Amino acid sequence: MHFSPIGSWQVLSEDGRRKYLSAAERRRFLIVMDGYPPSLRALGYVLAYSGCRISEALSLATHQIDTDQCRLVFRTLKRRRLVYRAVPVPRSVIEMVTGLGAVSGNRIWTIHRTTAFRHLKRAMEAAGIEGPMACCRGLRHGYGILAASSKVPPNLITKWMGHASGATTAVYLDAVGWEEREFAGRMWDRWLGA
Repeated sequence: MHFSPIGSWQVLSEDGRRKYLSAAERRRFLIVMDGYPPSLRALGYVLAYSGCRISEALSLATHQIDTDQCRLVFRTLKRRRLVYRAVPVPRSVIEMVTGLGAVSGNRIWTIHRTTAFRHLKRAMEAAGIEGPMACCRGLRHGYGILAASSKVPPNLITKWMGHASGATTAVYLDAVGWEEREFAGRMWDRWLGA
């Protein structure tokens, strides 16, 4: 596996394929997850709706579920200092996770990261998702793309995804380029005489 420095990371693979799930792929993935046992189903939904890393989800504890504000509070990984972030998720996801209860101390999941990854990878395959986006990171990147294309302010995307720098978030904003699409759309409308 090839890792690039942050400054050169792109949302497209070396052969030009997307590294993120599209909206249609995310829907198919969640439909497949609906057939999984409650614990794995909830994990899939948490990843899809929060944009967290799989290890961040697996370390989630019951006290990190804010039922009043419909937020999950994740310990942010890949930071030099301890940082927590609260990410809003739909009430249905909060109910799904709280319905599981704690299994070990106050943790929600005790499944090992590799085992969870394998289950989620199989769900992607069952949903017909293939390529570099067919992984947990594909869900995370899809979340970033969805937030950017929904015109969520960059500072919120940075916060919700746990990025140390807005430069990392800028990759998602640049990839979407909704202004670019608007300009191109106007150009095509003129060209087509609309």
